[in-house]
Formats: sequence, C-alpha cells, structure tokens
Amino acid sequence: MRVVKNRLKRYTKKYSKDDKRLAASIKMIVGSKPFNIKPYQIATQHTSVAKSIKKGVKESNERLEYLGDAVLGMAVADYLFKKYPFKDEGFLTELRSRIVSRESLNQVAIKIGIPQIVQFDRKRKTANSHKSLYGNTLEALVGAIYIDKGYRKAERFIVKKLLMPHYDLEEIINTTKNYKSKLIEWTQKNSKIPAFEHVETKDKRTHKEFIVQVSIDEKPIAKGHGLSKKKAEQDAAREACIVLSLEI
Repeated sequence: MRVVKNRLKRYTKKYSKDDKRLAASIKMIVGSKPFNIKPYQIATQHTSVAKSIKKGVKESNERLEYLGDAVLGMAVADYLFKKYPFKDEGFLTELRSRIVSRESLNQVAIKIGIPQIVQFDRKRKTANSHKSLYGNTLEALVGAIYIDKGYRKAERFIVKKLLMPHYDLEEIINTTKNYKSKLIEWTQKNSKIPAFEHVETKDKRTHKEFIVQVSIDEKPIAKGHGLSKKKAEQDAAREACIVLSLEI
C-alpha cells in the first residue's frame, strides 16, 4: 500500500511544461504514463548535453543504456526460448543478436518516435553518430521503464511494443547475407587489401559483445558488434558496405 501511495504521489505532483510533454510522449511510445518522470528525463539526455553532477560524472543516459541492454537481452532471450522450443542454442543466439543489433534497434527507435524525445548537441554530432544515437536511447528507455515500473512492465513493452509489431522473425531467419564475402570480393576487384581486427570485448553480464574493426589498405572504415568474433566481422563488413555504398 505504501508503494502505491508513493507512486501516486510522484504521479500527481506538479510537472513543468517540458515534463508534461515528455510524459505525454512516453505514454504514446510505452502505452502508459510514467510513475516517476526522472528516469525518463535521464534516458532521453545524451552525454553531449548532460550536466556534471559529481566529480565530472555526467547525468546522461549511458548508465541507463547499460541497464536497458541487459533487460532487453533477457526479455528477447526469454521470448525466443519459449517461441522456438526445439531450436538449439546457436539458432537462438544468432536470432537474438540480429534483433538487438545496432541497425535493428536504430530502425525501431526511429519508428516509435525516439528522435522526437532525445536531447543532444546537434552541433557536436555528425550524421554518422546518429547511427547509434537512437538505438542507444531506446536501450536507455528500457532501463528507465525497468527502474520506474519493474521487469514485467519492461518485458511487456519489449514484446508488445517492439518485437511483435516491428520484427518479422521468419524474414530475419530466412535472410542471412554474407557481407564479409561481398566486401572481400569488392576489394579483390579493386586491388585493395581488407583487414579485420578484434579491438575490444565488452562484458554485458548476460553475454559478451565483441567489437571488430575493418580496414582497407590500412585505413579504418567501420566497426562491427557481435556475440562472437565471426558475427562482429560480419557486422563490420556490413557497415563497411554501407560506407562504400555497395549494394546490400
């Protein structure tokens, strides 16, 4: 009862005009109003506009992005585990990886209205940087929902508002492109030398994320992320194909 009263108190307190606009936008995207607007304020605040709060630490959405990434990975894994009871671990891992890839999250984030609520310094951001801005904010939003309403509400948002309306799982399963082969074929035709380098491994708690950089003639072209080095190489090759304007 005390928890309910506290939530009602937060919900009924006076909001500024900006807070009211944000709360209305969150309701449109999530399906319900926030109990506590604070996590959503942070979730929509990129580090380029964040203020320092303690010893240079900025109150940006990066910590919520970390949390949301873990919640998203768990919810998607659980959904796929139940939907495909006879598929092996490799199949489930590959499918989850493609669902939560930077490209997929960015596309979904744009569709649900994330660009309208995220705050960032447009003078300091480049067109290239926007590729991850919206997807990162979507992860931070998941983290905010988790803090505000708990795991079940966050899971419901992921399944009902993201997975079911915006992902055709059968199409994802049936369309696997070998971007690395395509890139290597292009470099051979143009007498260039490609190189793939593993540059970092991030521990995401629920899984490890590998980061690979692809260079052509020793010039870095793009980076890719994946649950294995092989997957990261494919993602890096896909990004390189986009940079080089190769048909994919």
